[in-house]
Parts: sequence; C-alpha cells; structure tokens
Amino acid sequence: MSNWISCYHPSTNSWNTHVTSIPGLLENHVLKDFAITFIGEEIFVIGGRQCHKDVNGIMENNNVHEIDIQILPLVLKYNVGKNCWTKCAPLKTPRFNFACMTSKEGKIYVAGGQTTFDGAKGTSLAEVYDPILDEWKQLPNMSTTRYKCIGVLWQEKFYVVGGFARRENTHDTHQGPYIMERSSAEVYDPDRDTWDYMARMWDLDVPPNQIVNIDGKLYSSGDCLNTWKGHIESYDGKHNLWYIVDGSSSPISILDDTQNNWPNLERMFCTMAPIGTKLYFLAGYRNMLGDNYITRTRVKYMFLKQQQMEMDGEV
Repeated sequence: MSNWISCYHPSTNSWNTHVTSIPGLLENHVLKDFAITFIGEEIFVIGGRQCHKDVNGIMENNNVHEIDIQILPLVLKYNVGKNCWTKCAPLKTPRFNFACMTSKEGKIYVAGGQTTFDGAKGTSLAEVYDPILDEWKQLPNMSTTRYKCIGVLWQEKFYVVGGFARRENTHDTHQGPYIMERSSAEVYDPDRDTWDYMARMWDLDVPPNQIVNIDGKLYSSGDCLNTWKGHIESYDGKHNLWYIVDGSSSPISILDDTQNNWPNLERMFCTMAPIGTKLYFLAGYRNMLGDNYITRTRVKYMFLKQQQMEMDGEV
C-alpha cells in the first residue's frame, strides 16, 4: 500500500524511495484525497479520507475493493532534517478533495472539499493554520460550495480555482453546455479578510488537475479527466485567458517510453512540480500483460522562464 513518501533529487536524477511512511495507518489502510504542502524543511499531510483496501485473490490482478472508513481532520508534520513526525492541531472541519496552499508568511490555507461520503456535495468552509501557534482559525465562507478544486497563491491572494462548484441556495447557472460556477474561482484577500467571486478563470467546467505559480505566472497542464493535454498553458490575468506555452507540446509523450516489449502503454497519472525556474513532470504508465499490470515512471522537466520571456518579447 502506498503510504510512504519518496524524495526526488534533480541534481542526480535519482529517487530515494520509502524515505518515511505516514504513521498511524493500519494494515491494508491508505490515506487518499488529502493535501500535502511544505514550510521550510517540514512537510504537512492534511485531512483526507481513510480507506480499507479489501484484497480478493492476487493484488496484481487488480482485484481490490476500496471501502471508505472515515474522513479525517488529522494534520501530520514531517521534519525532513530530523526524520520525525509530529501530530499538529486537527482541522476544524474534516475534509477531502479540497484546495490547499501555503502563503509566503508560512501559513496554510484550506478551502472547500467534501465533508461527507453521502452524495457529491462540496463545502464552502475555509480555514487557516498558524504553525507557530499550532492552531486553525475559521475564515469567512466562500460564496460557492466546491470540491476537487485547486488552491494556488498568486499576487498575494489565495485562489480556489474550478472544481465541482455551485452557489449556495441557488440553482446551477447554465450557459450552453457549461455550468458557470465550475469554471469560476474564489479569491481570498488576507488584508480584507473577504472572498471575491471570479467568473470564467478556468476554461472548462471540468476541474483542473494542477495549477502552479512560477515567478508570478500560473501554469496548468490538464484537467481531472485529461491530466495531460499535450502542452502547458499559461494564464493571462489581464485578459482572463489561458494560452499554450510555445515549445511545450508533448514533453512527456507516451512514445518516449514505447519499446518492443511495451506495445500498449496507458498513462496512469501525471503530476508536475516547480523547482526554481524548471517545471518537473512525473508521468506514470501502465502496460497490461495478460491479467497483470506492470507500471513504470519517468521524470522530465522544462525550462519555463526563458520560454515565457521569449513569449513576452523580453529576449
């Protein structure tokens, strides 16, 4: 069961697997749909849903039945330098599939998510964590309930983008085939302690997979249904539009991994992480041989700063 944390070293292009395991989980139990963020050398694992993996027969045959146990308010802190875990003050509202980000001041913001297993419904509740005081403080509610939303710090504000969203006490607003709230964002201003609703910040009514901030610019690579679109997109806040970054097409093509003995590769996941001015992608692939699945991963990165400067006419 994948309850461990691994570490990637860009300088040596190597992984230190199983650095540590998430403590407190029983055998055949996993934590899913939680948030992970960091402050300095400390990694925070926040919330999520605890599941029991009921394995029938051989696990490689994919005969695994997942049973939801509980939604956790648990907050754990892992100190990389000391190699130790600490239990922090719990969330005021247990949740999973929520937005999370860390501010430059070292505070952790969470918003939205699901608080129950009964039906597909999100919450508008938000809170902020002060690691010095080890306490969570309730924030004003968003004007929408949403889950599977993405949190990102941009222009000193906390953006909660997309997700399965709807306005409370109103019916969904449709425009053509789209549900407008799902392409919207909620923006929290810490100075005013208020949320502002921002329409059409996201192109689709399908939730984004990830949005990251590099040097004050926002980048995305896909959505929750199509985690890799084949290119990277950059957000233009002035015009409220997403543009394809030149030269970003297919840096993690499946063809890169195709070999004679890997004829039918299927991408399992794609995640990205900014390190300096580089954007790293971790792509997972799965090949079915008979009744068994074999997996492999590959890491690639792109230089984004120079490319974006060229787009802006600065080089």
